[in-house]
Amino acid sequence: MLQVLGSAWALLLGMYLLMIGNGLQGTLLGLRGQIEDFTTLEISVVMSAYFVGFLFASRMAPLLIRRVGHVRVFSALGSAISAILVLYPVLPEPWVWALARAAIGFCYCGVYITAESWLNDAASNENRGKALSLYMIVMMAGIVTSQWLISAGDVAGFVVFIVPSILVSLSFAPMLLSATQTTPQFTTTKALSLRRLMLASPLACMGMFLLGSVFAAQFGMSAVYGTQAGLGESQITLMVSLTYLAAMVAQFPIGWLSDRMDRRILILALSALGGGVALWAMVVPGPVWLVYFAAAVVGGTSNPLYALLIAYANDYLGREDMAAASAGLLLINGLGAIAGPLIVGFLIDAAGPSGFWGLIAGVMLLLALYAWWRMRAAPDKVIVGDKTNYSPIPAAATPVAASAERTAA
Repeated sequence: MLQVLGSAWALLLGMYLLMIGNGLQGTLLGLRGQIEDFTTLEISVVMSAYFVGFLFASRMAPLLIRRVGHVRVFSALGSAISAILVLYPVLPEPWVWALARAAIGFCYCGVYITAESWLNDAASNENRGKALSLYMIVMMAGIVTSQWLISAGDVAGFVVFIVPSILVSLSFAPMLLSATQTTPQFTTTKALSLRRLMLASPLACMGMFLLGSVFAAQFGMSAVYGTQAGLGESQITLMVSLTYLAAMVAQFPIGWLSDRMDRRILILALSALGGGVALWAMVVPGPVWLVYFAAAVVGGTSNPLYALLIAYANDYLGREDMAAASAGLLLINGLGAIAGPLIVGFLIDAAGPSGFWGLIAGVMLLLALYAWWRMRAAPDKVIVGDKTNYSPIPAAATPVAASAERTAA
């Protein structure tokens, strides 16, 4: 681990600062949108736009890197992120924010791909798994830190937008000063056809689509829910922090269990647990301790499920198809993420704040029922080769990170 820190500290420090900026803008826009009298539907469109940009960049960013190099792509996208963060309070209009969110989603995905390809190129076969795990922990830590900054600032002012812009600008200094002049060599992973993915693992495909909406709801609509439920800013940021802290801690025990038992049983159990607690929070609104508990349980079950579903799908594929399957499943997940905030916005308008938990409960319980049905429909499904190792791939992973993590495992 010390060897990894010594060789990649600049990248990890830069990504930590970048993730503070990304975590800030997710929660911050939900809070500021309420102050600016945006409707719930308008805020949900703004939040969905991020995932539209993210999805496009996962295909286009590798082409840009090959054309002009990772240093230039890094610099250009970073400058755009810094500018967009300052633009939000200057032009508080829903359509402007939606376009800005799509652009910043594109930029962040491009930055992730650039950083991940650099890290993957710099790591050796012996330490690649440790390097990627440390990278994922740093990303989660940045999001958690950002929530504290929101609670310490004034959401109605400009400073809380300027601070992440400054941090994003500073984040590129250590990375660019230590970057090599050579572009990391990697190939774009093409997704398997949806037909082949469905034949290999219907459960993984359905699960990734459903969980995309859960992740998007947590990432983009938590602040809207919290505001309408009467929570204060510090309570909302603590809720979001618990979501990501629980996700980070739960990866390791769930990964250990995943490699030692039938993954379908674990998928069913995690989905039922997360959905059941979300249903409890929907039926019994009010107690803030229940909100915190539900956020932690849902975060600690839904986020590791992404990695679990990828590992499960890879059990039924040849090694040559695993990286392509990961990219395809992340594409399916992205489509679900685009729909998630829109559905949550509609439910909150129709049923009040409990609609937030209603979507999460419905989606996760539906996944649990589908996993149960698949276990009955194909009880003796044969694994191809050896059972693949679980890899701690986060919900916001790019195809580059998923492929590198899969290779390391």
